[in-house]
Amino acid sequence: MVLASSTPAEQHFDLIIFGTGSANSILGPEFDSWKVAIIEEWVFGGTCLNRGCIPTKMLVHAADVAETVRHASHLGIDAHVEQVRWRDIRDRVFNRIDPIAAGGEDYRTNRCANVTVFKGRGTFVGPKQIEVNGVVVTGEQIVVAVGARPFIPSIEGLAGVPFHTSDDIMRVDELPKRLLVIGGGFIANELAYVFSAFGSHTTLIHRGQALLTAEDDDVSVAFTEAVRHRANTDLRLGVHATSVAQTVDGFIVLTLSDGSVVEGDALLLATGRMPHTDTINAAASGLAVHPDGRLVVDAQGRTGVAGVWGLGDVSSPHMLKHVANHEARIVQHNLLHPEAMRPINHDFVPAAVFTRPQIASVGLTERAARAAGIDVVIKNQAYGDVAYGWAMEDTTSFCKLIADRATRKLVGAHIIGPQSSTLIQQLIQGMATGQTVDEMARGQYYIHPALPELIENALLGLEF
Repeated sequence: MVLASSTPAEQHFDLIIFGTGSANSILGPEFDSWKVAIIEEWVFGGTCLNRGCIPTKMLVHAADVAETVRHASHLGIDAHVEQVRWRDIRDRVFNRIDPIAAGGEDYRTNRCANVTVFKGRGTFVGPKQIEVNGVVVTGEQIVVAVGARPFIPSIEGLAGVPFHTSDDIMRVDELPKRLLVIGGGFIANELAYVFSAFGSHTTLIHRGQALLTAEDDDVSVAFTEAVRHRANTDLRLGVHATSVAQTVDGFIVLTLSDGSVVEGDALLLATGRMPHTDTINAAASGLAVHPDGRLVVDAQGRTGVAGVWGLGDVSSPHMLKHVANHEARIVQHNLLHPEAMRPINHDFVPAAVFTRPQIASVGLTERAARAAGIDVVIKNQAYGDVAYGWAMEDTTSFCKLIADRATRKLVGAHIIGPQSSTLIQQLIQGMATGQTVDEMARGQYYIHPALPELIENALLGLEF
Protein backbone atom coordinates (compact mmCIF):
# COMPACT_ATOMS: atom_id res chain seq x y z
CA MET A 1 0.00 0.00 0.00
CA VAL A 2 1.37 3.41 -0.99
CA LEU A 3 0.31 6.42 1.07
CA ALA A 4 -0.09 9.88 -0.43
CA SER A 5 3.08 11.17 1.23
CA SER A 6 5.27 8.81 -0.84
CA THR A 7 3.51 9.13 -4.18
CA PRO A 8 5.00 10.98 -7.15
CA ALA A 9 3.70 14.43 -8.09
CA GLU A 10 1.06 13.01 -10.42
CA GLN A 11 -0.67 9.66 -10.65
CA HIS A 12 -3.26 8.16 -12.95
CA PHE A 13 -5.92 5.66 -11.87
CA ASP A 14 -8.64 3.57 -13.43
CA LEU A 15 -11.07 4.73 -10.76
CA ILE A 16 -11.11 7.47 -8.12
CA ILE A 17 -13.54 7.19 -5.23
CA PHE A 18 -13.94 10.73 -3.87
CA GLY A 19 -15.49 10.27 -0.41
CA THR A 20 -15.83 7.15 1.76
CA GLY A 21 -19.48 7.08 2.75
CA SER A 22 -21.70 4.90 0.58
CA ALA A 23 -19.25 5.14 -2.33
CA ASN A 24 -16.72 3.05 -0.41
CA SER A 25 -19.04 0.06 -0.85
CA ILE A 26 -18.60 0.25 -4.63
CA LEU A 27 -15.23 -1.49 -4.37
CA GLY A 28 -16.23 -5.14 -4.42
CA PRO A 29 -14.06 -8.00 -5.73
CA GLU A 30 -15.08 -7.02 -9.27
CA PHE A 31 -12.66 -4.09 -9.02
CA ASP A 32 -9.61 -6.06 -7.83
CA SER A 33 -7.95 -5.63 -11.23
CA TRP A 34 -8.59 -1.88 -11.29
CA LYS A 35 -6.05 0.65 -10.08
CA VAL A 36 -8.06 2.66 -7.55
CA ALA A 37 -7.53 5.85 -5.55
CA ILE A 38 -9.62 6.81 -2.53
CA ILE A 39 -9.71 10.42 -1.35
CA GLU A 40 -11.07 11.21 2.11
CA GLU A 41 -10.67 14.50 3.97
CA TRP A 42 -12.30 13.52 7.25
CA VAL A 43 -13.02 10.06 8.62
CA PHE A 44 -13.87 6.84 6.83
CA GLY A 45 -17.52 5.88 6.73
CA GLY A 46 -19.10 9.22 5.95
CA THR A 47 -21.76 11.20 7.79
CA CYS A 48 -24.13 8.35 8.60
CA LEU A 49 -21.63 6.27 10.53
CA ASN A 50 -19.72 9.04 12.27
CA ARG A 51 -21.96 12.08 12.68
CA GLY A 52 -25.44 11.18 11.53
CA CYS A 53 -27.90 8.31 11.37
CA ILE A 54 -26.19 5.69 13.50
CA PRO A 55 -24.96 7.71 16.51
CA THR A 56 -28.17 9.72 16.70
CA LYS A 57 -30.32 6.59 16.71
CA MET A 58 -28.16 4.96 19.37
CA LEU A 59 -28.71 8.08 21.49
CA VAL A 60 -32.43 8.12 20.66
CA HIS A 61 -32.80 4.55 21.88
CA ALA A 62 -31.35 5.50 25.26
CA ALA A 63 -33.59 8.56 25.34
CA ASP A 64 -36.63 6.39 24.56
CA VAL A 65 -35.79 4.12 27.49
CA ALA A 66 -35.56 7.10 29.84
CA GLU A 67 -38.85 8.55 28.60
CA THR A 68 -40.62 5.18 28.81
CA VAL A 69 -39.64 4.92 32.46
CA ARG A 70 -40.78 8.47 33.18
CA HIS A 71 -44.18 7.88 31.58
CA ALA A 72 -44.88 4.42 32.99
CA SER A 73 -47.29 5.57 35.70
CA HIS A 74 -50.31 5.57 33.40
CA LEU A 75 -49.77 1.82 33.03
CA GLY A 76 -49.78 1.33 36.80
CA ILE A 77 -45.99 1.26 37.13
CA ASP A 78 -44.36 3.78 39.43
CA ALA A 79 -40.79 4.33 38.28
CA HIS A 80 -38.29 7.11 37.90
CA VAL A 81 -34.92 7.78 36.31
CA GLU A 82 -32.33 8.07 39.06
CA GLN A 83 -29.44 9.30 36.94
CA VAL A 84 -28.40 9.87 33.34
CA ARG A 85 -24.71 9.04 32.94
CA TRP A 86 -24.04 11.11 29.82
CA ARG A 87 -20.42 10.08 29.33
CA ASP A 88 -21.35 6.40 29.59
CA ILE A 89 -24.15 6.92 27.06
CA ARG A 90 -21.85 8.81 24.72
CA ASP A 91 -19.00 6.32 25.06
CA ARG A 92 -21.29 3.36 24.40
CA VAL A 93 -22.07 4.97 21.06
CA PHE A 94 -18.62 6.03 19.92
CA ASN A 95 -16.69 3.09 21.36
CA ARG A 96 -18.76 1.06 18.91
CA ILE A 97 -18.57 3.46 15.97
CA ASP A 98 -14.98 4.74 16.04
CA PRO A 99 -13.35 1.29 15.67
CA ILE A 100 -15.55 0.61 12.63
CA ALA A 101 -14.35 3.82 10.97
CA ALA A 102 -10.73 3.10 11.88
CA GLY A 103 -11.05 -0.48 10.66
CA GLY A 104 -12.45 0.66 7.34
CA GLU A 105 -9.51 2.99 6.82
CA ASP A 106 -7.00 0.34 7.84
CA TYR A 107 -8.54 -2.18 5.46
CA ARG A 108 -8.39 0.12 2.45
CA THR A 109 -4.95 1.48 3.36
CA ASN A 110 -3.11 -1.70 4.29
CA ARG A 111 -5.00 -4.68 2.91
CA CYS A 112 -6.13 -3.68 -0.59
CA ALA A 113 -3.11 -3.99 -2.87
CA ASN A 114 -4.78 -2.17 -5.75
CA VAL A 115 -5.92 0.84 -3.68
CA THR A 116 -4.05 4.03 -2.81
CA VAL A 117 -5.55 6.10 0.00
CA PHE A 118 -5.13 9.88 0.02
CA LYS A 119 -6.09 11.48 3.33
CA GLY A 120 -6.73 15.20 2.86
CA ARG A 121 -8.95 17.70 1.10
CA GLY A 122 -9.29 17.03 -2.59
CA THR A 123 -10.17 19.80 -5.04
CA PHE A 124 -10.67 19.69 -8.78
CA VAL A 125 -7.97 21.59 -10.65
CA GLY A 126 -9.01 20.61 -14.17
CA PRO A 127 -11.13 18.14 -16.12
CA LYS A 128 -10.93 14.82 -14.23
CA GLN A 129 -7.97 16.14 -12.23
CA ILE A 130 -8.00 16.31 -8.42
CA GLU A 131 -5.28 17.80 -6.27
CA VAL A 132 -4.81 16.41 -2.78
CA ASN A 133 -1.84 17.04 -0.49
CA GLY A 134 0.10 18.58 -3.37
CA VAL A 135 -0.41 15.55 -5.61
CA VAL A 136 -2.54 15.62 -8.75
CA VAL A 137 -4.50 12.44 -9.36
CA THR A 138 -6.38 11.73 -12.57
CA GLY A 139 -8.87 9.00 -13.30
CA GLU A 140 -10.56 7.28 -16.20
CA GLN A 141 -13.62 7.13 -13.94
CA ILE A 142 -14.32 9.35 -10.92
CA VAL A 143 -17.14 8.87 -8.43
CA VAL A 144 -17.87 12.10 -6.55
CA ALA A 145 -19.53 11.26 -3.24
CA VAL A 146 -18.19 13.88 -0.84
CA GLY A 147 -21.51 14.37 0.96
CA ALA A 148 -22.79 17.47 2.69
CA ARG A 149 -22.17 19.56 5.80
CA PRO A 150 -24.24 21.59 8.25
CA PHE A 151 -25.46 24.93 6.96
CA ILE A 152 -24.36 27.81 9.20
CA PRO A 153 -26.89 30.66 9.25
CA SER A 154 -25.87 34.30 9.33
CA ILE A 155 -26.40 35.67 12.85
CA GLU A 156 -24.86 38.87 14.13
CA GLY A 157 -22.11 38.04 16.62
CA LEU A 158 -21.87 34.35 15.72
CA ALA A 159 -18.21 34.60 14.74
CA GLY A 160 -17.27 35.38 18.33
CA VAL A 161 -19.41 32.71 20.02
CA PRO A 162 -18.78 28.96 20.40
CA PHE A 163 -21.49 26.80 18.88
CA HIS A 164 -22.17 23.21 17.96
CA THR A 165 -23.56 21.45 14.91
CA SER A 166 -24.64 17.85 14.45
CA ASP A 167 -20.99 17.13 13.59
CA ASP A 168 -19.81 17.53 17.19
CA ILE A 169 -22.72 17.96 19.64
CA MET A 170 -22.97 14.21 20.27
CA ARG A 171 -19.36 14.03 21.48
CA VAL A 172 -19.45 16.79 24.12
CA ASP A 173 -17.96 15.92 27.52
CA GLU A 174 -20.74 17.40 29.62
CA LEU A 175 -24.49 17.37 29.21
CA PRO A 176 -25.63 20.98 28.68
CA LYS A 177 -27.87 22.23 31.47
CA ARG A 178 -29.59 24.61 29.07
CA LEU A 179 -29.32 23.93 25.36
CA LEU A 180 -30.38 26.44 22.71
CA VAL A 181 -31.36 24.78 19.40
CA ILE A 182 -31.98 26.74 16.21
CA GLY A 183 -33.88 24.79 13.56
CA GLY A 184 -37.17 23.05 12.88
CA GLY A 185 -36.28 20.08 10.70
CA PHE A 186 -35.47 16.48 11.51
CA ILE A 187 -31.91 17.05 12.78
CA ALA A 188 -32.96 19.83 15.16
CA ASN A 189 -35.89 17.82 16.46
CA GLU A 190 -34.05 14.55 16.93
CA LEU A 191 -31.23 16.18 18.87
CA ALA A 192 -33.56 18.43 20.85
CA TYR A 193 -35.48 15.34 21.91
CA VAL A 194 -32.34 13.45 22.90
CA PHE A 195 -30.96 16.20 25.10
CA SER A 196 -34.31 17.07 26.68
CA ALA A 197 -34.83 13.38 27.53
CA PHE A 198 -31.42 13.29 29.17
CA GLY A 199 -32.28 16.30 31.32
CA SER A 200 -31.13 19.36 29.41
CA HIS A 201 -33.61 22.22 29.41
CA THR A 202 -33.96 22.75 25.67
CA THR A 203 -35.10 25.91 23.93
CA LEU A 204 -36.10 25.13 20.35
CA ILE A 205 -36.20 28.19 18.07
CA HIS A 206 -37.74 28.01 14.60
CA ARG A 207 -38.77 30.78 12.21
CA GLY A 208 -41.77 28.80 10.93
CA GLN A 209 -45.15 28.44 12.61
CA ALA A 210 -44.84 24.65 12.89
CA LEU A 211 -42.14 21.98 13.12
CA LEU A 212 -41.28 19.42 10.43
CA THR A 213 -43.22 21.27 7.76
CA ALA A 214 -41.92 18.94 5.05
CA GLU A 215 -44.20 16.29 6.56
CA ASP A 216 -47.92 16.03 5.90
CA ASP A 217 -49.76 18.95 7.48
CA ASP A 218 -51.68 16.74 9.93
CA VAL A 219 -48.43 15.15 11.10
CA SER A 220 -46.64 18.50 11.40
CA VAL A 221 -49.46 19.98 13.49
CA ALA A 222 -49.66 16.94 15.76
CA PHE A 223 -45.91 16.81 16.26
CA THR A 224 -45.66 20.53 16.99
CA GLU A 225 -48.36 20.16 19.64
CA ALA A 226 -46.52 17.21 21.20
CA VAL A 227 -43.28 19.19 21.44
CA ARG A 228 -45.13 22.18 22.86
CA HIS A 229 -46.13 20.01 25.84
CA ARG A 230 -42.80 18.16 26.19
CA ALA A 231 -41.01 18.42 29.53
CA ASN A 232 -37.74 20.37 29.61
CA THR A 233 -38.70 22.14 26.37
CA ASP A 234 -39.38 25.78 25.55
CA LEU A 235 -40.72 26.02 22.00
CA ARG A 236 -40.32 29.38 20.24
CA LEU A 237 -42.04 29.49 16.83
CA GLY A 238 -42.31 32.29 14.31
CA VAL A 239 -39.07 33.90 15.44
CA HIS A 240 -35.43 33.87 14.45
CA ALA A 241 -32.18 34.83 16.11
CA THR A 242 -31.07 38.36 15.26
CA SER A 243 -27.89 38.37 17.34
CA VAL A 244 -25.89 36.21 19.70
CA ALA A 245 -23.31 36.99 22.37
CA GLN A 246 -21.43 35.24 25.15
CA THR A 247 -21.39 36.56 28.72
CA VAL A 248 -18.28 36.77 30.88
CA ASP A 249 -19.58 33.66 32.66
CA GLY A 250 -19.60 31.75 29.40
CA PHE A 251 -23.35 31.67 28.81
CA ILE A 252 -24.78 32.05 25.31
CA VAL A 253 -27.41 34.80 24.91
CA LEU A 254 -29.67 34.91 21.86
CA THR A 255 -31.78 37.93 20.98
CA LEU A 256 -34.83 36.90 18.96
CA SER A 257 -36.76 38.80 16.31
CA ASP A 258 -39.67 39.43 18.68
CA GLY A 259 -37.34 41.22 21.09
CA SER A 260 -37.19 38.38 23.61
CA VAL A 261 -33.91 37.01 24.94
CA VAL A 262 -33.04 33.37 25.68
CA GLU A 263 -29.96 32.08 27.45
CA GLY A 264 -28.14 28.76 27.61
CA ASP A 265 -24.76 27.21 28.23
CA ALA A 266 -24.58 25.65 24.72
CA LEU A 267 -25.85 26.52 21.25
CA LEU A 268 -26.74 23.99 18.54
CA LEU A 269 -27.23 25.16 14.95
CA ALA A 270 -29.37 22.69 13.01
CA THR A 271 -30.77 24.67 10.10
CA GLY A 272 -30.17 22.22 7.28
CA ARG A 273 -27.30 20.82 5.25
CA MET A 274 -25.51 21.90 2.09
CA PRO A 275 -23.60 19.79 -0.49
CA HIS A 276 -19.81 19.96 -0.54
CA THR A 277 -19.61 21.00 -4.20
CA ASP A 278 -18.20 24.41 -3.25
CA THR A 279 -15.32 22.93 -1.24
CA ILE A 280 -14.14 20.67 -4.09
CA ASN A 281 -14.14 23.39 -6.79
CA ALA A 282 -16.53 21.39 -8.97
CA ALA A 283 -16.56 24.10 -11.64
CA ALA A 284 -12.87 23.52 -12.41
CA SER A 285 -13.77 20.11 -13.82
CA GLY A 286 -16.75 21.44 -15.76
CA LEU A 287 -19.27 19.90 -13.36
CA ALA A 288 -22.66 21.60 -13.26
CA VAL A 289 -24.53 22.22 -10.01
CA HIS A 290 -28.17 22.93 -9.18
CA PRO A 291 -29.12 26.27 -7.59
CA ASP A 292 -29.13 24.54 -4.18
CA GLY A 293 -25.55 23.37 -4.71
CA ARG A 294 -26.23 19.74 -5.63
CA LEU A 295 -24.14 18.17 -8.35
CA VAL A 296 -26.16 17.65 -11.52
CA VAL A 297 -26.42 13.97 -12.46
CA ASP A 298 -28.66 12.07 -14.87
CA ALA A 299 -30.84 9.02 -14.21
CA GLN A 300 -27.79 6.74 -14.37
CA GLY A 301 -25.73 8.83 -11.97
CA ARG A 302 -23.56 10.45 -14.66
CA THR A 303 -22.51 14.08 -14.55
CA GLY A 304 -22.13 16.12 -17.72
CA VAL A 305 -18.42 15.21 -17.83
CA ALA A 306 -17.80 11.79 -19.36
CA GLY A 307 -16.45 9.36 -16.78
CA VAL A 308 -17.49 11.43 -13.76
CA TRP A 309 -20.34 10.20 -11.57
CA GLY A 310 -22.15 11.55 -8.53
CA LEU A 311 -24.07 9.90 -5.71
CA GLY A 312 -25.29 10.51 -2.19
CA ASP A 313 -25.81 13.83 -0.44
CA VAL A 314 -23.61 15.77 -2.86
CA SER A 315 -26.01 15.13 -5.74
CA SER A 316 -29.17 13.38 -4.58
CA PRO A 317 -32.51 15.12 -3.99
CA HIS A 318 -32.83 12.85 -0.94
CA MET A 319 -30.17 13.26 1.76
CA LEU A 320 -30.81 9.79 3.17
CA LYS A 321 -28.38 6.93 3.73
CA HIS A 322 -30.65 4.28 2.23
CA VAL A 323 -30.92 6.39 -0.93
CA ALA A 324 -27.14 6.87 -1.10
CA ASN A 325 -26.67 3.10 -0.74
CA HIS A 326 -29.08 2.48 -3.61
CA GLU A 327 -27.35 5.05 -5.78
CA ALA A 328 -23.96 3.46 -5.01
CA ARG A 329 -25.26 0.07 -6.17
CA ILE A 330 -26.53 1.62 -9.40
CA VAL A 331 -23.27 3.46 -10.10
CA GLN A 332 -21.30 0.30 -9.31
CA HIS A 333 -23.34 -1.65 -11.86
CA ASN A 334 -23.02 1.08 -14.48
CA LEU A 335 -19.26 1.29 -14.04
CA LEU A 336 -18.98 -2.44 -14.64
CA HIS A 337 -21.66 -2.68 -17.35
CA PRO A 338 -21.58 0.49 -19.48
CA GLU A 339 -23.39 -1.38 -22.23
CA ALA A 340 -26.38 -2.18 -19.98
CA MET A 341 -26.80 0.69 -17.56
CA ARG A 342 -29.55 0.85 -14.96
CA PRO A 343 -31.41 3.95 -13.79
CA ILE A 344 -31.58 5.26 -10.24
CA ASN A 345 -35.02 4.70 -8.73
CA HIS A 346 -36.31 7.53 -6.57
CA ASP A 347 -39.90 6.27 -6.49
CA PHE A 348 -41.47 5.84 -3.05
CA VAL A 349 -38.47 7.01 -1.03
CA PRO A 350 -39.32 6.63 2.67
CA ALA A 351 -37.98 8.65 5.57
CA ALA A 352 -38.29 8.58 9.35
CA VAL A 353 -37.75 11.09 12.15
CA PHE A 354 -36.62 9.43 15.36
CA THR A 355 -38.18 11.63 17.98
CA ARG A 356 -40.96 11.19 20.51
CA PRO A 357 -43.38 10.69 18.86
CA GLN A 358 -41.60 8.88 16.04
CA ILE A 359 -42.59 9.75 12.47
CA ALA A 360 -42.35 7.84 9.18
CA SER A 361 -43.53 8.75 5.70
CA VAL A 362 -43.45 7.65 2.09
CA GLY A 363 -44.91 9.18 -1.06
CA LEU A 364 -46.96 12.34 -1.35
CA THR A 365 -48.42 14.49 1.37
CA GLU A 366 -52.12 15.31 1.06
CA ARG A 367 -51.17 18.85 0.07
CA ALA A 368 -48.87 17.63 -2.73
CA ALA A 369 -51.34 15.03 -3.95
CA ARG A 370 -54.12 17.59 -4.29
CA ALA A 371 -51.73 20.02 -6.01
CA ALA A 372 -50.93 17.26 -8.51
CA GLY A 373 -54.63 17.01 -9.38
CA ILE A 374 -55.16 13.56 -7.87
CA ASP A 375 -58.69 12.71 -6.75
CA VAL A 376 -57.64 11.64 -3.27
CA VAL A 377 -59.24 9.37 -0.70
CA ILE A 378 -58.00 9.95 2.86
CA LYS A 379 -58.09 7.80 5.99
CA ASN A 380 -56.75 8.78 9.42
CA GLN A 381 -56.56 5.71 11.66
CA ALA A 382 -55.88 6.23 15.37
CA TYR A 383 -53.59 3.88 17.28
CA GLY A 384 -56.12 4.03 20.08
CA ASP A 385 -58.74 2.32 17.92
CA VAL A 386 -56.83 -0.96 17.60
CA ALA A 387 -56.15 -3.47 20.35
CA TYR A 388 -52.43 -2.88 20.74
CA GLY A 389 -53.09 0.83 20.91
CA TRP A 390 -55.33 0.06 23.89
CA ALA A 391 -52.42 -1.80 25.49
CA MET A 392 -50.21 1.26 25.10
CA GLU A 393 -52.95 3.63 26.27
CA ASP A 394 -52.16 5.71 23.18
CA THR A 395 -54.48 8.65 22.58
CA THR A 396 -52.58 10.82 20.09
CA SER A 397 -50.84 8.67 17.45
CA PHE A 398 -52.27 7.91 14.01
CA CYS A 399 -51.67 6.57 10.54
CA LYS A 400 -52.76 8.67 7.57
CA LEU A 401 -53.18 7.06 4.16
CA ILE A 402 -53.68 8.92 0.87
CA ALA A 403 -55.01 6.96 -2.10
CA ASP A 404 -55.87 7.71 -5.71
CA ARG A 405 -59.58 7.11 -6.24
CA ALA A 406 -59.08 6.20 -9.90
CA THR A 407 -56.36 3.55 -9.43
CA ARG A 408 -57.19 2.44 -5.85
CA LYS A 409 -53.46 2.67 -5.09
CA LEU A 410 -51.72 4.50 -2.30
CA VAL A 411 -49.86 7.65 -3.25
CA GLY A 412 -48.78 8.55 0.29
CA ALA A 413 -48.56 7.14 3.81
CA HIS A 414 -47.72 8.99 7.01
CA ILE A 415 -47.48 7.57 10.52
CA ILE A 416 -46.83 9.42 13.76
CA GLY A 417 -46.44 7.23 16.80
CA PRO A 418 -44.52 4.29 18.31
CA GLN A 419 -42.71 1.96 15.88
CA SER A 420 -43.78 4.05 12.89
CA SER A 421 -40.48 3.50 11.07
CA THR A 422 -41.13 -0.25 11.22
CA LEU A 423 -44.86 -0.17 10.58
CA ILE A 424 -44.50 1.78 7.35
CA GLN A 425 -42.31 -0.84 5.68
CA GLN A 426 -45.25 -3.00 4.59
CA LEU A 427 -46.79 0.06 2.93
CA ILE A 428 -43.53 0.88 1.15
CA GLN A 429 -43.42 -2.66 -0.19
CA GLY A 430 -47.02 -2.54 -1.35
CA MET A 431 -46.52 0.78 -3.10
CA ALA A 432 -43.24 -0.28 -4.70
CA THR A 433 -44.75 -3.49 -6.07
CA GLY A 434 -47.83 -1.72 -7.43
CA GLN A 435 -50.42 -3.34 -5.18
CA THR A 436 -53.86 -1.82 -4.85
CA VAL A 437 -55.27 -0.92 -1.45
CA ASP A 438 -57.52 -3.99 -1.68
CA GLU A 439 -54.56 -6.29 -2.30
CA MET A 440 -52.61 -4.80 0.59
CA ALA A 441 -55.55 -5.09 2.96
CA ARG A 442 -56.84 -8.57 2.12
CA GLY A 443 -53.97 -10.28 0.32
CA GLN A 444 -52.26 -11.30 3.56
CA TYR A 445 -52.90 -12.01 7.23
CA TYR A 446 -52.34 -9.38 9.91
CA ILE A 447 -51.42 -10.83 13.29
CA HIS A 448 -54.02 -10.11 15.95
CA PRO A 449 -53.68 -8.18 18.19
CA ALA A 450 -50.33 -6.84 16.97
CA LEU A 451 -49.75 -3.21 16.07
CA PRO A 452 -49.78 -3.80 12.28
CA GLU A 453 -53.56 -4.00 12.62
CA LEU A 454 -53.27 -0.23 12.57
CA ILE A 455 -52.24 -0.53 8.91
CA GLU A 456 -54.92 -3.12 8.13
CA ASN A 457 -57.68 -0.97 9.57
CA ALA A 458 -56.39 2.15 7.83
CA LEU A 459 -56.40 0.36 4.47
CA LEU A 460 -59.89 -1.03 5.05
CA GLY A 461 -61.06 2.42 6.10
CA LEU A 462 -60.31 4.02 2.73
CA GLU A 463 -63.75 4.63 1.24
CA PHE A 464 -63.65 4.75 -2.55
